[in-house]
Amino acid sequence: MVCIAFLVWSSSSFESCIARSGRRHWRRHDGDNGLSASLSKKKPKSHGSSSHHHHNGGPSKKAPPSAPAKAPNSPAPSSKPPKHVPPLKDSLTFNVLDFGATGDGKCDDTKAFQAAWAAACKVERSVMLVPEKYQFLVGPISFSGPYCQKGITFQVDGTIVAPMNSNAWGKGLLQWLEFSKLVEITIQGKGTIDGSGSVWWQDNPYVEPDNLAPQIIPLDNSTLLQKHPPPLQTELSSKMPSTKPTAVRFYGSLNATVTGITIQNSPQCHLKFDNCIGVMVHHIRVSSPGDSPNTDGVHLQNSRDVLIHSSTLGCGDDCISIQTGCTNVYIHDVNCGPGHGISIGSLGRYNTRACVSNITVKNVNMHNTMTGVRIKTWQGGSGSVSGIMFSDIQLTEVQFPIVIDQFYCDKSTCKNQSSAVSVSGINYQRIKGTYTVKPVHFACSDNLPCIDISLTSIELKPLQEKYHLYDPFCWATYGELNTPTTPPIECLQIGKPTSNRPQTDHDTC
Repeated sequence: MVCIAFLVWSSSSFESCIARSGRRHWRRHDGDNGLSASLSKKKPKSHGSSSHHHHNGGPSKKAPPSAPAKAPNSPAPSSKPPKHVPPLKDSLTFNVLDFGATGDGKCDDTKAFQAAWAAACKVERSVMLVPEKYQFLVGPISFSGPYCQKGITFQVDGTIVAPMNSNAWGKGLLQWLEFSKLVEITIQGKGTIDGSGSVWWQDNPYVEPDNLAPQIIPLDNSTLLQKHPPPLQTELSSKMPSTKPTAVRFYGSLNATVTGITIQNSPQCHLKFDNCIGVMVHHIRVSSPGDSPNTDGVHLQNSRDVLIHSSTLGCGDDCISIQTGCTNVYIHDVNCGPGHGISIGSLGRYNTRACVSNITVKNVNMHNTMTGVRIKTWQGGSGSVSGIMFSDIQLTEVQFPIVIDQFYCDKSTCKNQSSAVSVSGINYQRIKGTYTVKPVHFACSDNLPCIDISLTSIELKPLQEKYHLYDPFCWATYGELNTPTTPPIECLQIGKPTSNRPQTDHDTC
């Protein structure tokens, strides 16, 4: 009866629960004179003690939604649900069940998560526990500093699910679960964060056009348009806002780690890092359908010293997207597919300056992706992409394995402009496998050609099953072939352009 009453209350007031508010690339930071000092600053009289651990505590009588199977010859289960045992008073663990969470996937647990975080925030090296065998319905929420203690662990062993009720999102939000201005924050566990994305994709199925799309011509001349099933409706749902949220976003944090968890069905990006230093992502799984629109796996922006490895990423957009302001990024031992491969960009939109440098991507498997390794920039931008290594990439049925596109455009037509983000010092080594449309696509600016493009041990074989095949394409692209390639990339111009203008402040970062 309590849950039923809570359901009635939550359907009318859910909106009020919305949170307010391998080279020298990567290293962890013991501290940063600027960011660390500002983030670790303590708010006066905000220290917690062990006596705070039982806010809304006491033995809970909530049972998991489904009881485990009865073992052979085991005694008959009690008619009463098992009691949840609260933590000891000196424990650093803050279980959301002790703060009023129901964990049935139906009752709104947002306030319980807020209360558990408020308590954990006060204690250094604390753990906020989302226990296994429970499903927690949680609305948009911010787990934020800068006055939280360092070293908090967000332990996800159960399932956190986003609401499908449009009222929970107001006119639209940019993120669902936000971790902001924290030091040594870790999300870990064996659980799942589920963004309930299907209702968003079906209500707003817009997919950004891509320059390469017109070249994907089926042999049977059939249409490439993907048909989405009818929108999934629930009793509380209606049309979702046009602004789709990222599932998990880190902002302005130092030494952030994400490991072990699954993030699935995000309305848009699954995991985003913005203005972060010292990022580690490993042994995670990202899962969304290949036709889910704009659902990047891991999105990096204005972040440095990033390590991503030993993860499986499948989505409807870039498995990993590296945007402006990123440097010292090392990605290795990643499985990608479905999706759009690993991309640097798009950069320089709206005539902005973009800077990306010192990026290594190696030991990556890509299966059934649109692109393999790609750099994409807009006309009219400035800045540079430099010091990039793509090596030991294994491809299976990838449409466009190697791409540089300085004419990126997500509209039917874009204005021609002479300025561009410069692209130089791009190395491709031991990239092998099968392609289904075009092996190499280098489309560079006449005014600012791509230079120092190096290719070594490129072995790409055609697989003509669905699409018309093309030869390698190069435009205003200069560099060197260190070994013979398959197929021959004869369009690459050896050396440097004779008319290439010297680098200016327009290009430098």
